[in-house]
Amino acid sequence: MNDLADWSLLRSFLAVSRRGSLSAAARATGLTQPTVGRHIDELEAGLGTALFTRSQAGLLPTEAATALLPHAEAMEAAFAALVRAAKSGGDPLQPRGVVRISASEIVGTFVLPPILAGIRGRFPDIVIELVLNNRTDDLLRRDADIAVRMIRPKQDGLVARRLGHIPLGLYAHRDYIARFGLPDTIAALAAHHVIGFDRDDHSARSVASSQLP
Repeated sequence: MNDLADWSLLRSFLAVSRRGSLSAAARATGLTQPTVGRHIDELEAGLGTALFTRSQAGLLPTEAATALLPHAEAMEAAFAALVRAAKSGGDPLQPRGVVRISASEIVGTFVLPPILAGIRGRFPDIVIELVLNNRTDDLLRRDADIAVRMIRPKQDGLVARRLGHIPLGLYAHRDYIARFGLPDTIAALAAHHVIGFDRDDHSARSVASSQLP
């Protein structure tokens, strides 16, 4: 029977889970793609179940993989803590581990950096993975540990907290205003030319669900 406690197998499993392909996992771990593939095969053989299915989007985790992921992440955090403690004799009570944060491109670029810098200064053993996209990542599928969103999540089972307010504005050139005028309601924007993301209407839908002051 395969040794399921082999850290190299779980390390490859985590890399594939997070990056969605063997090639990307190989680059992240410094291993070859065949080696990562062999690790996944050995782990699946030892568990007796498939961990990933192939799709156009890459390798998608099965229910078994989703159930295994938090335990593998706990082992990863424990192993990292062991290494740090062995090297520096660090405080075992110091917060440590990997925290994956999902945020929009704007929030992740302009709002979070000084906040995360402060956290890193206070807790150097916490590794922060910042994922920037404009999708509403699914925390229940462990796409991220924390999601900073501009709208309140609708999923049951999540703990949501209001962190603050970010002012948003719509801007137009004076020539445009002279030609088309200013909209006085959100609904009036339907008759105007709006520049935004071409394939992502998340921001537009968020604005549409709000009200002008």
